[in-house]
Amino acid sequence: MFHNGANAYIDDLASVIPFTDGTIRTALDTGCGVASWGAYLMDRNILTMSFAPRDSHEAQVQFALERGVPAVIGVLGTIKLPYSSGSFDMAHCSRCLIPWKSNDGMYMFEVDRVLRPGGYWILSGPPINWKTHHQTWKRTKEDLEAEQNVIEKIAEMLCWDKIHEKGDIAIWRKKADSNGCPNKDDRASKMCKIQDADDVWYKKMEGCITPFREEAQLQKFPERLFVIPPRILQGRTPGVTEEIYEEDNKLWKKYASTYKRINKLIGSLRYRNIMDMNAGLGSFAAVLDSPISWVMNVVPTISEKNTLGIIYERGLIGIYHDWCEAFSTYPRTYDLIHASGLFSLYQNKCNIEDILLEMDRILRPEGAVILRDNVEVLNKVRRTVMGMQWKSKLLDHEDGPHIPEKILVSVKKYWVGSEEENSS
Repeated sequence: MFHNGANAYIDDLASVIPFTDGTIRTALDTGCGVASWGAYLMDRNILTMSFAPRDSHEAQVQFALERGVPAVIGVLGTIKLPYSSGSFDMAHCSRCLIPWKSNDGMYMFEVDRVLRPGGYWILSGPPINWKTHHQTWKRTKEDLEAEQNVIEKIAEMLCWDKIHEKGDIAIWRKKADSNGCPNKDDRASKMCKIQDADDVWYKKMEGCITPFREEAQLQKFPERLFVIPPRILQGRTPGVTEEIYEEDNKLWKKYASTYKRINKLIGSLRYRNIMDMNAGLGSFAAVLDSPISWVMNVVPTISEKNTLGIIYERGLIGIYHDWCEAFSTYPRTYDLIHASGLFSLYQNKCNIEDILLEMDRILRPEGAVILRDNVEVLNKVRRTVMGMQWKSKLLDHEDGPHIPEKILVSVKKYWVGSEEENSS
């Protein structure tokens, strides 16, 4: 699709979508390939969550992560995407091979769920510009025209305005509120009957429209990184107040300063792909914010507070996950892993060893791990990581040795078996 390179393609989009003023910060790329779109958007201060299915002949997501681009293995199938509703400022499909008209438009309904009011949806490739390309695609004009007509009708029902179509690119914009939506009666009959639009883990995708919420205006990036997110102002995250949010930011500024003193490579080119396994309000990622690194903020599905929507409102990216399962990535794809309170959270849920082995799988050789938890828990963890050939050190809390919370710093050694093991 990128005949003149991804940058030129993005320049074409930028003639319609405001990429330069901080309005667009988070993006979703469905069927991303090797994530070139997301890679070049990083230069424009836009973070893209790219996903593609596990491919039998090309490990495309692995290539993306090796480039230092955020990506996960994923697919639009039958289960809802593991993102909170209204997360993304923009969504994109470039020859992503997703059958948008299938299942009564269910996949477009799911994109609508994760797209913020006022957000943009970009579709390039089939069936756009079918008059020019139908022979190349080996499909009839009638078939392609019918497909585009179905997409147009679904977009209209979703309250998306088509604002641009030129060449192979079409762009829609989701209305900022539902007042001006056409076909209100049709929409009403298609509305999802749900109590929590963010309750998505292993929930089946539905062919219905997620109701609009009255959204407070988001600040432009980078201001939105530290201002109080709308979900907190509106009281939509029980247990998280403005005071708790402000205190959390102060706390993680202190903690990040400690980490940089312990590991002077933090903030350098050595760590590009970073993961926070128990991200909370995303404050660790916010204080680390840097053009040379990005953080995958993971909100465990068993967390007491569902904070992923807050993380996205700050202009960061993240995902839901249950750490009793494998994470949707290839081996050796992260440079630095951080986890605060994770092992206390998962006590009596699954084995410490299983979580640590999954961390070892996704961590690159010579990658670092920083764990913050209760000393009793970390002592158990330390016994296991010694057997995993990690070099580790237990450190006191910033406020002194009498605080039961400690810090375990580890490095995964680059090692291979002995000659005897190799020969056997």
